[in-house]
Amino acid sequence: MHTSFAIATALGLAMVIAPATLKAAELKVIAGGGMTAPLKELAPRFERATGHKVTIEFAATPELIKMATSAPFDLAVVPVDVFRNDGARAMFVPGPTIDIARVGFGVAVKAGVPKPDVSTAEAFKAALLKAQSIAFLPESAAGAYVQKVFDRLGIGAEMKAKTRAQKIPGDIPAAVAKGEAELGIFLTNVLAAPGVDFAGPFPGDLQNDLVFTSSIATQTKEAAAAKAFMDYLKSAEAVEVIKAKGMRAG
Repeated sequence: MHTSFAIATALGLAMVIAPATLKAAELKVIAGGGMTAPLKELAPRFERATGHKVTIEFAATPELIKMATSAPFDLAVVPVDVFRNDGARAMFVPGPTIDIARVGFGVAVKAGVPKPDVSTAEAFKAALLKAQSIAFLPESAAGAYVQKVFDRLGIGAEMKAKTRAQKIPGDIPAAVAKGEAELGIFLTNVLAAPGVDFAGPFPGDLQNDLVFTSSIATQTKEAAAAKAFMDYLKSAEAVEVIKAKGMRAG
């Protein structure tokens, strides 16, 4: 199916066939860094099919909360943790959010080096204690979960000395690839990058999904276009892209 027609089907055929009757909108979207790859592919497709312009600002959860409460925006595709902040939640329309994608956690090493055994909680703990350095993004919803896992394993204090904190998700595999950190620990889709090998997912009940959910800002003047983009992110075409980028839809 042609991309434009596929999006037209997802959004409502009349929306694309008769663009002259619609005003092109300029949408400002705030999004979690873990959604960078799929949104950078999907936003241009949506723009070409609808005539709307989509600008996306990616950030980690603490910064997204600040952005939601201080800067104008139309739509968010963010970790569900953002909506657990009362101040941020108040900036969105009432009602349930719409889940867009989810992804679990894993471990990566520099390409070509032996992979540690992370198949059980005991093996994972031993690998973490053996590693000289670990790259992840502490100031994020995903990073907060990683630290919670360290604490569950009883090695939170030991891991602090080994942590090589990164600024954005993409810096994690880059640091591992360059040898600046022995292990990279984060969302599995982020760890699928050049120069690193995937050692495995978090084992057993240490595994967890980070859910990216969506809602429209109460202050938006482009509610119809924002909803159209959100609906497109639930379309069959968007689901294919989300899966291709190492995530699961919904």
